[in-house]
Amino acid sequence: MAKIALIGATGMIGQRILNEALTRGHHVTAIVRDKSRVSVKHSNLGVQLGDALDSESVASAAAGQDVLVSAYGTGKGDPQLLIKAAHALITGVSAASKKTGRDIRLIVVGGAGSLEVAPGVRLIDTPEFPAAWKPAAGAACDALALYRKAPVNWTFFSPAAFIQPGTRTGKYRTGTDNLVADAKGESRISAEDYAVALVDEIEKPRFERKRFTAAY
Repeated sequence: MAKIALIGATGMIGQRILNEALTRGHHVTAIVRDKSRVSVKHSNLGVQLGDALDSESVASAAAGQDVLVSAYGTGKGDPQLLIKAAHALITGVSAASKKTGRDIRLIVVGGAGSLEVAPGVRLIDTPEFPAAWKPAAGAACDALALYRKAPVNWTFFSPAAFIQPGTRTGKYRTGTDNLVADAKGESRISAEDYAVALVDEIEKPRFERKRFTAAY
């Protein structure tokens, strides 16, 4: 079983990653700024104070773990904090890997805006992409560019175009840099099945030092 540090464990996607990992018997340390927000009780769950925007805090969180999963999101805050978080995550995981002599993996819950819908055309560049989503999507695109150059074993996991709470089916299709859509042209996945795909990637790595995506 893997030792997983999870940043953003109380968020919409993070909660489901936490549940999926614990259900499969993994050991999870939730890295949070407020321990009282973690209501889950489990023998394989630990809770540690930490900050995704601080590289030393990230290094402390990553030490002794097999993988650090970041489900950090800015919510209604400044989208540019995604870029600050990327710098802190890369620096922190790199430092922890060097200090421990172990290749600690970094998996980042990313955005869908950077996925291509046609050669050279990203989802964020299409006329249908909601203007309100562009600041956060643009910051996520910039963060991905940083991860691509990072000196760590990174994976950037872009969801489908639409992700929301739903049903866990355990079924999904994967891709790399292109948006995955169904026969109707729709790109969707439940947060539960996104979590399934992420934990599957922890258990059987297929996309190390790559971006991948999953949808129905």
